[in-house]
Amino acid sequence: MHKGNTAYHRSMDVKRFLVWLKNRPLTKESIREYLETYRSKSPNTYSKVLCSLRIFCREFLQAPHLVKGFRFPQKEFNPIIAPTREDIQRLFDGFDLKYKALLFMYCTTGLRTSELLALTFDDIDLEKRMVILRKRSRTKTTWVAFFTLETKKVLVRYLTTRNDTDNRLFPMKRRSVAKMFKKIGRYVGVHLTPKNLRNWFCCEMGELGVPDRYIDAFCGRVPKSVLARHYTDYSPERLKRIYDKADLKVLS
Repeated sequence: MHKGNTAYHRSMDVKRFLVWLKNRPLTKESIREYLETYRSKSPNTYSKVLCSLRIFCREFLQAPHLVKGFRFPQKEFNPIIAPTREDIQRLFDGFDLKYKALLFMYCTTGLRTSELLALTFDDIDLEKRMVILRKRSRTKTTWVAFFTLETKKVLVRYLTTRNDTDNRLFPMKRRSVAKMFKKIGRYVGVHLTPKNLRNWFCCEMGELGVPDRYIDAFCGRVPKSVLARHYTDYSPERLKRIYDKADLKVLS
């Protein structure tokens, strides 16, 4: 199982708990005692561990009473500071063509690393500048994304250099992507991650007047408001009109 997978991290949280538990009886008090060891850590870390234990007790042990009454701490608010176009330009200049194309896809689709690296040639419609994602889950519901004409030009240049038989659009590993961003970032003096570029996409689309509910749709987030859930048209045709109207630019 990939280490970036949520299920992997949930299982590791439970495994650490069981190792700590040893010969202790599994009770509400022992869970409380274990959670106290995370009180000195960040609220987000505590919340993740509690969520894993709740799933374990409710779904696997069929014992929801063991975790009843435990509350999640208030989440920390960490303001997002999106990178500038100058930062992106410097990183772009340091990359080879393959990573230039990947950078543009991050900046203009709002997709996650796992989603981009899973794409095949069959998932891309160059004519419509559209990406069709075939895997959906309870928390990640993207089914269609788009990219700009600016991105298409870089992507086409990259595709013309491909001479391998791998059907994936970007045949690389997640860890390799992280290392390359760090390596080139250090070389050009810009420390950006793929997540920073996804944040940049959201901030830019917001500045261009795209409503939050559509930005959420482009990024694959579950609609939260009543308006977003029940009174918003998420058809690919409408989403593309909204996307194109924004006229997002990365470097030009």
